[in-house]
Amino acid sequence: MASATALDFYNYKPLDKKGEEYDLNQLKGKVVLIVNVASKCGLTPQYEGLEQLYAKYKDEGLVVLGFPCNQFGGQAPGTSEDQASFCTLTYGVKFPMLGKIDVNGDKAHPLYEYFLPSPSLFFIMVFYIHFVGVCVLIGLGWYRWLKKEKPGILGMKRIKWNFEKFLVSRDGKVVDRWAPTTSPSSLASKIEEELKKTSSLPPPPTATEEAAPVPAPSGSL
Repeated sequence: MASATALDFYNYKPLDKKGEEYDLNQLKGKVVLIVNVASKCGLTPQYEGLEQLYAKYKDEGLVVLGFPCNQFGGQAPGTSEDQASFCTLTYGVKFPMLGKIDVNGDKAHPLYEYFLPSPSLFFIMVFYIHFVGVCVLIGLGWYRWLKKEKPGILGMKRIKWNFEKFLVSRDGKVVDRWAPTTSPSSLASKIEEELKKTSSLPPPPTATEEAAPVPAPSGSL
């Protein structure tokens, strides 16, 4: 399998809250903020700040995508629609809430987990653990899309907790990653910076263009 490119982002089709495919190709040319969310977390009030970002910048091209995830303390119980209803009723969320996913482990969604099976792509990361003063070697073979594109501290790729945030540019490249405790309001300057940039990608086809008949070859009956 070839390594990921910016266009890989638009090839993914996660499920929405109703279990239907949500085609990321429709987001070409947009700046996208991706967040794994939960309804019973101490960080859940961040929904308010995320919605404020969406309301302020959506007309300039920002899309916020919320992915409920129940992997951290079981703090996103119920169905995908339960999670969407909660954030809408409690925080007035209007940005797209998609289906529940895993973000770590063997069942992690491909958007978060992009597998590169070639042994030649394994690498050894050496880092020093300050507490015990030992050197730990970790062989990493599971790279996946968001985490591969923008590793966290010391190169670690695992999602740490609910409300970790990734920012994807108008060209489909992951340009920043923030810790769960980073407040949504502190993201504004980076979002504004990306919104000022133009996309080099062709826009997605409109519904009219998709429905247009293909002209018959010249000379055909």
